[in-house]
Amino acid sequence: MNQKTISLCGELTENGHRLTQRVYYEDTDFSGLVYHARYLHFLERGRTDYLRCLGVEQSALIGMDEEGLIFVVHRMEIDFKAPARMDDVLEIRTATTKAGGAKMVLEQEISRAGDLLIAARVVIAVVNRNGRPRRLPEGLAARFLS
Repeated sequence: MNQKTISLCGELTENGHRLTQRVYYEDTDFSGLVYHARYLHFLERGRTDYLRCLGVEQSALIGMDEEGLIFVVHRMEIDFKAPARMDDVLEIRTATTKAGGAKMVLEQEISRAGDLLIAARVVIAVVNRNGRPRRLPEGLAARFLS
């Protein structure tokens, strides 16, 4: 039997990153719909696995130099278009629209079978281990924009 191998961290595409996730019972509320706060988890998984596919390990960034480098969500705008339900297979897409200075801007979408469910714009602050803003190194910024 010839099975397609799928990476646990999704895949890079020409437009950013794509991750597939299934909706489980734990993701839903009493109505069987995905609880609104769970979408934040799906979006976070998309961002984390995007970094992983780019070869960026967040745990290594903390010790990359004397300052350390940490990504924190500064602002998030979410448009809820339609609900997801238990057992749905979701596609989480993440793309960088800005990377430089002390911030990055990511556009994220969650869809089911081509239907847009969630659209989000996420502003990520780049800080040092003391929580102070720091510049994103040029080489790292280039990975996000390639």
